[in-house]
Amino acid sequence: MGLISSGIERVMSCSIPAGVRADGSSVDEPLSVLVRWRSGYEDKLYQIYVNGALAGVAANPAARQMIVPIPAHTNSAVRIEVFAVEASAANVDFSSELQSHSQSGRVKLSWPRGMNLPFEGTAQVYSDGGGGEINYDEPVSKEDIRLWPSRQDKVGFGSGPFADGDFGYDGSSAIGFGKGAFGEGEFGFDADEMSWISGELETGKYRFAVKVQDRFGNVSEAQETDKMTVIRTAKPAQKLEVESYDKGESRLKFMVK
Repeated sequence: MGLISSGIERVMSCSIPAGVRADGSSVDEPLSVLVRWRSGYEDKLYQIYVNGALAGVAANPAARQMIVPIPAHTNSAVRIEVFAVEASAANVDFSSELQSHSQSGRVKLSWPRGMNLPFEGTAQVYSDGGGGEINYDEPVSKEDIRLWPSRQDKVGFGSGPFADGDFGYDGSSAIGFGKGAFGEGEFGFDADEMSWISGELETGKYRFAVKVQDRFGNVSEAQETDKMTVIRTAKPAQKLEVESYDKGESRLKFMVK
């Protein structure tokens, strides 16, 4: 069934004091927050995601609060989401379902590192810069992405200790079945997953492409992505004070000083 967002209300987070001064003011613990929420579910557990990554799992259906870690930076706002899940899926990471809603200001491209990729080959990433047409004259990846940083990771006939691997593969050091991206490798071999993360991008719609080049200079056809929406991360609010609160309408008004 996956993540359930409906029925969860009034999600809020607050800092955790690491100490209290004599005048009553506190020093906040910088690497975690207390998250609270309301829910009508009595037979489900809860997961909390921080910036799209699984950060905590409630162990009790009655739980309505949890302490979770947050990134150690203050340059951008932290996105915290609470979902209900079936008890059988409590420890399943559903972060891949949240990628389309990412507001990190960055784009992550991933692809399987199959044995068909050339030994000593490299990959280059290209982008349209939000303009609609991909520029293949200059890659946006600052450095060539090495496909096989360690030659021992490349398996195949003659690529490793002869007869120490499976039939047709001298793969004594190959990633095994169930150890990587399932179904992306050759039969009996799951593939590693490679990834590239862009720098901070402006809000807009972007397209990317990846080309592979072997050691002889031969370049593959480009593998292009669909349009990807990027929403630049909002900066955290500073010097924020409560201006008014309407209890009847449950409306809280803030003022930025």
